[in-house]
Amino acid sequence: MFKKVLIANRGAISCRIQRTLKTLEIEPVVVYSTADKESLHVLEADTCVHLPGVTPAETYLDVAKIIAAAKETGAEAIHPGYGFLSENPNFAQACEAAGLIFLGPTPEQLETCGLKHVCHEIARKCGVKLLEGSGLVQTATEALSASQKIGFPVIIKSSAGGGGIGMQVAQSAEEVESLFSQVQRLSQSNFADDSVFIEKYIERARHLEVQVFGDGKGKVWTFGERDCSTQRRNQKVVEETPAPSLNDTERTELISAAQRIAESVNYQSAGTIEFLWDELTREFYFLEINARLQVEHGVTEEVWGVDLVELMVRLGANELPEMMDFSPRGHSVQVRLYAEDPYKNFQPSAGLITHFESPASSYRCDRWVQSGTVVSPYYDPMLAKIVSHQDTREQAITTLITELEQTTCYGIETNLDYLQDILRSETFQTGEMYTQFLNVFPFVPQTLEVVDAGLETTVQDYPGRVGRWDVGVPPSGPFDPLHFRVANSILGNLEDAAGLEMSVKGGTFRFHAETAICLTGADMQATLNGAPIPRNQALRVQAGDLLKCGFVQGAGQRTYLCLAGGIQVPLYMGSRSTFKLGKFGGHGGRGLQPSDTLHYQAFQENRSITVDPEIVPELPESWDIHVTYGPHGAPEFFTEEDIEKVFQEEWEVHYNSDRTGIRLIGPKPNWARTDGGEAGLHPSNIHDNAYAVGAMDFTGDMPILLGPDGPSLGGFVCPAVIIKADLWKMGQLKPGDKIRFRCVLNAQAEQALVAQEQRMQTLSAPLASPVTGKREAIGTQILQVSEPDSRMEQITYRQAGDGVILIEFGQMELDLNLRFKAQAFYEWIQQSNTEGILELVPGIRSLQVQFDPIVIDINTILNLLQKAEGELPPVDDMEFNSRIVHLPLSWDDPSTRLAIEKYTQIVRDDAPWCPSNIEFIRRINGLDSEEQVKEIVYNASYFVMGLGDVYLGAPVATPLDPRHRLITTKYNPARTWTPENAVGIGGAYLCIYGMEGPGGYQF
Repeated sequence: MFKKVLIANRGAISCRIQRTLKTLEIEPVVVYSTADKESLHVLEADTCVHLPGVTPAETYLDVAKIIAAAKETGAEAIHPGYGFLSENPNFAQACEAAGLIFLGPTPEQLETCGLKHVCHEIARKCGVKLLEGSGLVQTATEALSASQKIGFPVIIKSSAGGGGIGMQVAQSAEEVESLFSQVQRLSQSNFADDSVFIEKYIERARHLEVQVFGDGKGKVWTFGERDCSTQRRNQKVVEETPAPSLNDTERTELISAAQRIAESVNYQSAGTIEFLWDELTREFYFLEINARLQVEHGVTEEVWGVDLVELMVRLGANELPEMMDFSPRGHSVQVRLYAEDPYKNFQPSAGLITHFESPASSYRCDRWVQSGTVVSPYYDPMLAKIVSHQDTREQAITTLITELEQTTCYGIETNLDYLQDILRSETFQTGEMYTQFLNVFPFVPQTLEVVDAGLETTVQDYPGRVGRWDVGVPPSGPFDPLHFRVANSILGNLEDAAGLEMSVKGGTFRFHAETAICLTGADMQATLNGAPIPRNQALRVQAGDLLKCGFVQGAGQRTYLCLAGGIQVPLYMGSRSTFKLGKFGGHGGRGLQPSDTLHYQAFQENRSITVDPEIVPELPESWDIHVTYGPHGAPEFFTEEDIEKVFQEEWEVHYNSDRTGIRLIGPKPNWARTDGGEAGLHPSNIHDNAYAVGAMDFTGDMPILLGPDGPSLGGFVCPAVIIKADLWKMGQLKPGDKIRFRCVLNAQAEQALVAQEQRMQTLSAPLASPVTGKREAIGTQILQVSEPDSRMEQITYRQAGDGVILIEFGQMELDLNLRFKAQAFYEWIQQSNTEGILELVPGIRSLQVQFDPIVIDINTILNLLQKAEGELPPVDDMEFNSRIVHLPLSWDDPSTRLAIEKYTQIVRDDAPWCPSNIEFIRRINGLDSEEQVKEIVYNASYFVMGLGDVYLGAPVATPLDPRHRLITTKYNPARTWTPENAVGIGGAYLCIYGMEGPGGYQF
C-alpha cells in the first residue's frame, strides 16, 4: 500500500479523499491555491503544498506544479478527484512519466472517453441505442443541415468534456448559427477542443447513469443506477439512487448496457455510463462515459455500502480484492449546496461565510466550508453535498428536508431554500422529474434585496449582546432601543427580533415576498413604490415592492425598519446585533452593502397590533436628558464648580460622533487635581474604569457620551451617567443638537425605568419623563465605604448609573494585590448566580456590577457585595487560572499612523501623542531614541491586568532583573483566544514576571 498520496484537487472532494486515505493509514498530501489557504481541505491536512496563484489555470490545472508537489513531498500516487485534471489524458501520461501512479483510468481510456463521438461508436458496437444525431460538424452551415435532417428541437454539444458545459438547445433553424458558435467557443475555452456535434433533443427526458468500477483486465462491477434528472442549465442539483419508477426489467437492461460498454474497453477504476431516458417511449439512449469519480458518487456509496475512493486506491496499489460482493440497501438522495442566488438568475455568491452549521453527524455532508471560510469567485460555487440514506425513498426525502432545515449558511447567498422547495414539490415527491423540470419550477424567496444601503445601515436586536463586557465585547443593539422596540411591538414580533437601524440617510430595499413592515424613529421621508408612507404603523408589502428611505428630515438621527417575524441572521455570542468594530454579528459583521440579501420569515396574518400614537415621543433638537451623579465627582476629581457646569450649562453635539460615543462641546473643567498621578499626565486619567453605556466620559477636557459600541474599559473619569429610561435619546442626537443634563436620584431613575417598561408592554399610554431632582438633593456619588482591616483594603462603592455600581479597591495606585482582590470579587459574584446581575467587568483595581433594577434593587446588591467582603480569603490564599499567550506585534503600523492623522484632523492637533505616538512614549519615559522604545516593547513580557476593547497591559523589560521571578499561578495552554474560552484574570496572563515588595509585586 502507498505511504503518501497527493490529492490533485480542492474543496469537498479533497476532504472526502483525505478521510479514506487516513482510514487506510496513508498520509494525504494536499495542494492549495492562494485563494484556498483557509479552506477546510487545507486545515484538515497534515501535509500541504502551496500552488501560487488563484485561477484554475495557475493552480489546479497546472500539471507541472502538481507533479513537482508530488515529487517534493515523496507522494507515490495522485488521486485526481473530479473536475480539473481528472479526465485529462496528458496529466495521466505526465504522472506515468514522473513515476507516479495515476489513480484513475488509463491515459488511453481518458482520451477515448473524452470524445463523445468516439464513445457513441463504442456504444453502437455494444448494441446500445443512440439518439439520432450527426458526426462532428465544422461550420454553422453543416450544423444547420444536420439539424434540419434530424428535426427540431436539437441539442448542440461539445464532443470534449462533460458536466453539461456548453450544451445548447435549438428550437428552430434561426437559433442554430449563434448557438453553434457559442458552443464551439465554450468547448475551446474549457477543453481546448472545439469539436461539436448535433443530437436529437427529447423534451420530456430523464438523465440516468450507472456507476461502474473496472479492474482494467475486463472485469467490471456495477453499482446500480442513479437518477440525475433534476438539473439546472444541464448542471445536476439533486441526485438519487435507485432511480424512481423504473421496473425490474428496465433497470436490468440499463445496467447491462453500461456493463457491456465498460467491459468492451477493459475499463479501469471508477466511472459512470450516462443515458437519456425517454419517459414517453420508456426507452434509454447512450449519452457519454464519465471516466472519473462523479460528484454524486456518495448516494451510490450509501446504498451499496462501498467506498469507491478506497477501491480506486487499492486498484492503483495492486491490492484490489479478487472477490468483491456488494448488495444494495434502501434509498439515498443527495442535494448540492451552491453559493449562488436563485432569485438573481443563480448568480454566484462569493464572500465570507459568517456562520455555517449542519446537524449532528447522523447524515453525510461532504463539505469544504465552515464558519469563517471565504468563498472565492475563482472556482465552482459548490459548497457541500448533503446526503440522506433511509429504507425508502419517501423516508430519504423527508429526512433530507429535515437535514436542510437544520443546516444554516450565512454571510453569502446559497440555494438552501431553493433545494428545500424542490424536495417538497409534487413533481419531485412523485418521482416525475425530467431534465427541464427546474426551468419552469416556481421559487419565491423570503428575502429582502438591498438596492441602496444608505449611509450606515446595520442589523440590530434588543437588548443586544448582554453578558460579554468582561471580555471586552460591548452590547451593541439599537442605539435608540425605544423606537426599535415599538416597531417590533407594532408588528407583534418577539422582543428580540432583529431589524435594521439606518443612520442619517436610509437605504432602498426590494421585497421578494409578502410581509409586513414598520418604520419608527427619525423621519426619512420613506416611500413605497413612490408613494409616501407613515411611520409607527404596520404596513403590508407585496413581492416586488420597493421601499426607499432618504435623508432625515427635521429632528433625530436614526430610523428603524422592522419586518414581521424579524430578519433572519445567526446568533453570535447570544445576539444578532452588528458590532462593526469587532467585525461580527448582524449580516457579515458589517454595515449593509448594495446587492446584499436578507432573509425573513413567511408572512402570517394577524401579527400587528394598534398602539397609542402618543407612545412614540416627539424628537426635539434641544434635549433634556436625565442622568445620575457619579461614579467620579467632586472634590476628588472635579471641583464643585465643574459639577455645577455639567448639570447647568448647555452642551452641543460634536460632528465627530457615532455609535461608539457622542462627543460634546461645552465648558472646560478646572479640575480638582493637576494630573492623574500614576495613571497619566492629564487630571482626567485614572488607572481604570469599567464604563456603562451612557456614561459621560471625560477624555481629557472633552466629554463623550459612551454608546452601545463604545469601550468597556478605560482610564478616564465619568461624572454622570444617562439613566436607562433616557438612553434612547442618545441614539437620536445629531451634530448641532443642544443638551441639558438633568440630575435625578437613583430611586427616581429606577421609577422612570419601571414606568417605561410597563408602558412598553401595553403600548397604550404616553411615556413620561422622570421628576427632575434639585442639585442640592443629589448628595454624593459614593454609595458606601468599607474601612480597611488586616485582610482587606478600603473598598469604595460608587454610583455609576441606575443599575450600575463601581467597586474600587484600595488607593489609586498600581498594586497587583488589588487586581487579585477585584478578580476574587468577580468570581465570587459569578458563582453566587444571583438573578438580575447582567454584567461583571473587572478592571485593574475595580469591578463594575451591572444589574437589572426591575429584578433586583440596589440595596440587595450592596448587601451581596458586603457578604462577599466577609467571605473572601486573604490574597496569599487566592489562586486563579492563567495561561501564556504569544502574539505578534507590528511596529509603527500604518493603521496607527492613519489613526493619529485622523485624530489630529477631526479631534485635536495639540494632543501630546501627536503627531507620533512613539515619540510621545520616548519623551515621557526619558529615553534617548525611538529605537530604545522598540527594544523595550519587543523584549518585554506583558501581564494582562484588564481585558476590554481598550487594552491595559504592564510591560516588563527583559532580560529580567535577578530579583524578579515568575509569578504565574497556573498554566493553561491555548493556541487561540476567543471571548468564549477566555479564563483567568481578565481572561489571560502573558508571561507574568515581577519582584515581590511592599504592597505587592513591583515591575
